[in-house]
Amino acid sequence: MNYRIIIISIFILLIDQVSKALASIYLTLNKSVNIITNFFSLTLTNNYGAAFGIFKHNNVLLILVTLIILLVLYKYMYSFKKNRRNNIAFGLILGGIFGNLIDRILKGYVIDFLDFKIFNYDYPVFNIADIAIVVGVILLGYAILRKEDKCGSK
Repeated sequence: MNYRIIIISIFILLIDQVSKALASIYLTLNKSVNIITNFFSLTLTNNYGAAFGIFKHNNVLLILVTLIILLVLYKYMYSFKKNRRNNIAFGLILGGIFGNLIDRILKGYVIDFLDFKIFNYDYPVFNIADIAIVVGVILLGYAILRKEDKCGSK
């Protein structure tokens, strides 16, 4: 594995775990602290499910699925062109996955605390790991559109 991917993954993992620790120390569970009125709050929640709370209280299943995803991702990453964007994408995704996996294994749930309300829609509360995964997947999607994976072989 490319050392840049490892460095980015560790960086994301550290930021994620430190931010969750700080949120756990300074925030009260299920209580919001308004930062920007009607837009952004800090709300500590314990997510016992996956995205949008699906598969709630199926921690063993979620851990197994995550491990399978990590294996597939590890294998798939070698089919992409080696460039800075793709290294960042895989680093973000891996760091984010490990950040949430650590919570799930050690606590039985994932700590979420970033709470946005946009156009009167209150988005599900999320964390730094979730942001990293989403941004990484968008970057990989872009790479696939540019045919930088083995299937496109650019």
